[in-house]
Amino acid sequence: MKVFFLVLVATVYIASALPVEEQRQKHVYSRFIEIPDDEGNMHLVDLEAEPDMAAIEEHTRNPNNNVYLLYTRRNQIFSQTLVMNDENSIINSNFNPNDPTIVIVHGWISSRESEPNPTVRSAFLSTSEVNVISVEWRELAFSDYVTAVNGVPAVGRGIGQFLIFLNRVTGARFDQMHLVGFSLGAHVVGNAGRETGGRVARVTGLDPSGPLWNYNNERLNADDGVYVEAIHTDGGVLGIGLPIVQVDFFPNGGFYQPGCLVTTRCNHDRAWELFAVSVTHGHLFGRRCLTMLQVTTDLCTSDTLQLGNDNLRKTGSGMYRVNTGSRHPF
Repeated sequence: MKVFFLVLVATVYIASALPVEEQRQKHVYSRFIEIPDDEGNMHLVDLEAEPDMAAIEEHTRNPNNNVYLLYTRRNQIFSQTLVMNDENSIINSNFNPNDPTIVIVHGWISSRESEPNPTVRSAFLSTSEVNVISVEWRELAFSDYVTAVNGVPAVGRGIGQFLIFLNRVTGARFDQMHLVGFSLGAHVVGNAGRETGGRVARVTGLDPSGPLWNYNNERLNADDGVYVEAIHTDGGVLGIGLPIVQVDFFPNGGFYQPGCLVTTRCNHDRAWELFAVSVTHGHLFGRRCLTMLQVTTDLCTSDTLQLGNDNLRKTGSGMYRVNTGSRHPF
């Protein structure tokens, strides 16, 4: 009787997971969807709108439309602005080419003050001597969503060119660079790593944006760095719900996060929250899954890999389910 009951429970559990699997596979968005900004305000988006090509072309011509803000342990509160092709801005700053360089990129309708910048920056600076560069691309990020999406490759290429400039001026090594991007910013850092020829040590995509990206060749991919990972927390809604890089982590199945009752923004934000605590605490581990159904049903039994962290020599491959709690530090 006990065995029958366990089989029945397992059958019901797997059956309940099938609609989630179907949602992952369909990757279909309505023409009009609502996407929240970093304060949770909803914006109606027409995914078939025409992008502002003039704004994109301006960013393509002038990579200095990106703003590069340096933070170190010597200036944790007030940033120093680094300017591409201005060697003095680098030489006269606190930038230390002997320390690892962390690049953080925000998402849509966000800026230098938006998450994940403050939290992830603080996490890295609290653990080691690093250069943290927050990239602000607000001119395109504050445009309509379709324009921002189409501008992502230009923004990313500009960042990649800046990193090449930084390497040339200071000798900062690509194998000491870690690029971290949230939502649209995840695809930005993918393009940045690609511009360097995939030479940067790590690229981390925090819940890479889903709308208009499922079949987009410019999205974050496995060749953008030596090691590329993604943390999926709102798959099929604001984020991509399927594996796209070398290592894909699916906290709690990758759709719904503990403690997030109704807002999809909560699920989306959980990616950078989990990554930040992985840098400071290092306690989150995923178990490798052979199929997406195993991810959804929490039936993964293979080896483990740490989610996130700040290890520049991290390696791995495959899909990993990570089970977490509902409150910090999860």
